Amino acid sequence: MIQSKQTEILVGLFVAAGLAALFMLAMKVSNLGDFTDEKGYQVTANFQNIGGLKPRSPVSMAGVRVGRVADIKLDPNTYDAVVTINVYPQYDNIPLDTSASIFTAGLLGEQYIGLQAGADDFYLADGDEITLTQPAVVLEQIIGQFLYSKAEGE
Repeated sequence: MIQSKQTEILVGLFVAAGLAALFMLAMKVSNLGDFTDEKGYQVTANFQNIGGLKPRSPVSMAGVRVGRVADIKLDPNTYDAVVTINVYPQYDNIPLDTSASIFTAGLLGEQYIGLQAGADDFYLADGDEITLTQPAVVLEQIIGQFLYSKAEGE
């Protein structure tokens, strides 16, 4: 009797640990699992098209995550997307003339912002704007242009 109770308790603990692991995996996949809330400093960038970029999307430089997308708004004057980027505090030496592009991880993966360092002697600070931006490449537009050019050529 005691042996079966111990077995039931061990099985229950094993199932609870499995459920906790699945929960953590789901949080990590949905970009909510990054429990470190490093505030850092915020910069903005204007993009003509952000594609499927979302808040909390990663921001990387040379493959290293240097921040996250904090907010996305529409500029009522230019009708561009204004993306606020939260850069982690340890990356306080990013040149002022850095460029930002929106990339897709894999063929149909999530979108992220990639930063390309410039050569300026001054560094980005809180409230600065990244002026050199490249919009997201929308796969549907590329396919449409390809099909249109093929139909026009025949």
